[in-house]
Amino acid sequence: MTTATPEKETAPSAAYVPTAEDLGAVLASGEQPPRPSAWSASVTFGWRAMLKIKHVPDQLFDVTAFPIMMTLMFTYLFGGALAGSTGEYLQFLLPGILVMSIVMITMYTGIGVNTDIEKGVFDRFRTLPIWRPSALVGALLGDVCRYLIGSTVILTLGLILGFRPEGGLIGVLLGVALLVAFSFAFSWIWTMFGLFLKSEKSVMGVSMLVLFPMTFLSNVFVNPETMPGWLQAFVDVNPIAHLVAAVRSLMAGTPDGGEILWTLISGGVILAIFGTLTMRLYNRK
Repeated sequence: MTTATPEKETAPSAAYVPTAEDLGAVLASGEQPPRPSAWSASVTFGWRAMLKIKHVPDQLFDVTAFPIMMTLMFTYLFGGALAGSTGEYLQFLLPGILVMSIVMITMYTGIGVNTDIEKGVFDRFRTLPIWRPSALVGALLGDVCRYLIGSTVILTLGLILGFRPEGGLIGVLLGVALLVAFSFAFSWIWTMFGLFLKSEKSVMGVSMLVLFPMTFLSNVFVNPETMPGWLQAFVDVNPIAHLVAAVRSLMAGTPDGGEILWTLISGGVILAIFGTLTMRLYNRK
């Protein structure tokens, strides 16, 4: 008869504490990569904005279908009544519709920023060793590509319908460049709203409340001389009206230096005021 022998108990091993030499052998021994420049970080976030459009093509609806609908609707709705023919009215209307469509889509910058904040994406960006405003600037750079896409769609449709800019290619390019530069500055307004409003619906509501009177109560559709005096007074100080006049003059081959200068100054003032307010809100958030 065999008797069971108790198993030999093993003593617990001591906890392993790695030495500095062991850690150095495991961790990367190369030099730390340099901190990205402000421009590099901003361009990277701009590319992120473009990739979002790639994965969600519906975001291009506002820069393709909306401008086409606006151009066709107003050309054939008002052309015969206001100018006697749609072809003649198109020469006056298309630069205005171009400005109106691009300025209207600037509000999506604020909506996108508000969405990223609500999802906590910006909190993660703020922990990265990058230039702090690069996430905001990158989003605006991505929207510049949207402005260029929208401008191309409207001008292509206009050429098909019979729009013939007397300023030629140079006048068209200068007009689009002025429009994109002003829209970049103008979009900082909605970026500010995107930072402190609670939801994207609130951002859209406030944006439409401002954009509708600024775009419709202007010289986009008719000559301001046909308006009552009190409305002309509003148009005279409306920056969108001055932008339309400047773009229209460039495309017509008769650049209006006063309107162009007024547009550049107003865009600079908007950028200085709302860019500063936006960065203060972003740093405190």
